[in-house]
Amino acid sequence: MTFPAPVISEVSRPYWEGLADGLLKYQHCGSCDERWLPARSACPVCLTPDPVWLTASGTGHVVSWVVYHHAYTEYLKDKVPYDVTIVELDEGPRLLTNIVNSHAGADLLVGSKVGLAIEIEEGVALARFRLLQERDES
Repeated sequence: MTFPAPVISEVSRPYWEGLADGLLKYQHCGSCDERWLPARSACPVCLTPDPVWLTASGTGHVVSWVVYHHAYTEYLKDKVPYDVTIVELDEGPRLLTNIVNSHAGADLLVGSKVGLAIEIEEGVALARFRLLQERDES
């Protein structure tokens, strides 16, 4: 099976182009100050159209995660076990991602500080994160 490439629309294009340029972008509503991911054509809170794109600092913290021990697609069979983690950016938006140095989730704790680690997979830049301070083994 091939890589499950994202469907890039006119609404989401700035997000994907940002990642390709090494930047993590999110949307912001000038009317109510809401900030979010994934991309939408209008604010999810007040429905104001045409949000603006801002660049995130690339840091945040772990909110929650799950570790998959079974591959639900052929493409993922060589990747198990792997984590799927909710990261909250310092700017507020949350996104589903993976933590590249989590030892399949074993090193994750709620609140763990993370930093952006863009990875290219099958030619697509993906927003992944790295633990900024790995767990002390002592």
